[in-house]
Amino acid sequence: MKILRIIARLNVGGPARHVVWLTDELQDAEFQSVLVAGTVPDGEEDMSYLAGERGVKPVYIEEMSRELSLKDAISLFKIYRQMKRERPDIVHTHTAKAGTVGRSAAFLYRWMTWKTLAGHPRRVRIVHTFHGHVFHSYYGNLKTKIFLAIEKTLARFATDTIITISPQQRKEIADDFRVGKAGQFEIIPLGIDLEPFAAPETVRTALRREVNVGDDELLIGFIGRLTEIKNVSLLLKVAELYKNSNADLPRLQFVITGDGHLRQSLEDEAEELGIGGIVTFLGNRTDTQIVYAGLDVIALTSFNEGTPLSLIEAMASKRPVISTAVGGVADLLGEVEEKHDGFDVCERGISVADRSAASFFNGLMYLAKNEKLREHLSTSGYEFVQSKYSKERLVSDIKSLYRRLMQ
Repeated sequence: MKILRIIARLNVGGPARHVVWLTDELQDAEFQSVLVAGTVPDGEEDMSYLAGERGVKPVYIEEMSRELSLKDAISLFKIYRQMKRERPDIVHTHTAKAGTVGRSAAFLYRWMTWKTLAGHPRRVRIVHTFHGHVFHSYYGNLKTKIFLAIEKTLARFATDTIITISPQQRKEIADDFRVGKAGQFEIIPLGIDLEPFAAPETVRTALRREVNVGDDELLIGFIGRLTEIKNVSLLLKVAELYKNSNADLPRLQFVITGDGHLRQSLEDEAEELGIGGIVTFLGNRTDTQIVYAGLDVIALTSFNEGTPLSLIEAMASKRPVISTAVGGVADLLGEVEEKHDGFDVCERGISVADRSAASFFNGLMYLAKNEKLREHLSTSGYEFVQSKYSKERLVSDIKSLYRRLMQ
């Protein structure tokens, strides 16, 4: 079975890892996979090295990147030509841009054959995975409506199966935004290689020595891209509230791990807020397992998410998490066990619904003061991701879907 997998760019983040893992794993007597990727624009960190480490050699389409442009027509033609060369049984697109260009090319590939006149178009199945969506918090009202109209059209005419990575995401896309029909949807959660995150406690000291954190201090960390959607400014405002608080609070420091076009402005903001002494920007790191091991709490402040990989990795590292209540975060954190002013204690983490700095600060301080709660959430999160988010489970689910589609 020939799989043509398409992603807009191999930038730092969960989708790039996802497609590399699947391309690598689906190379055997039953499956043959080809990965097609666009280019990473300036200001974003490139993760193509991960493909090299796995022995995956993507076919790069130089004209395909994140933003809409006239070059998309060239990308479409090149992908269509690649389909004619590879003759795939399944075309599987990931992320919004690749979903638009890739499914449009697959539609042409399916129907642009003389056999269509006899009622026999090419037998290719088209699959799209929503790792997140751009239907709110990314663009203005007009642009969002255009993207939503495009997605509805593609779902109707150029998609056999739509994959969402959490039940909450399926509800948003299918029910709230009415993209696709109920029968098109499959929920296949992310899967990662969990083993590297089981770092021994001896690794914990490496990061803490690097940023000069004492044994009596808690280290709060963000890990991800420094872009608008991640709303890292919220965490800086939380750090400011902590610094200016007169209450008797645990000793905290903060680290921001990752890079992106907002890094300089965020560093400037930290200086303006007077929190440079308690906030450290680490930049992009390839040793994220060591970073997680050194942290006491992982914080996520996003406006919008699919299923955030940083929270899965944090749980795999036995670290408690606090996050804004967006997208698939609710499915990761589980049911609400305690309601507080501005935040909820859930089965596997702290959830902040209103995205205000005050509420996030209150939730973080509640977690920082309660060691038993941190231990409980760490254990619950670890057991959850071990059972639900392994790479082996992901590969098995995808293989099963492909087999059903081709029957």
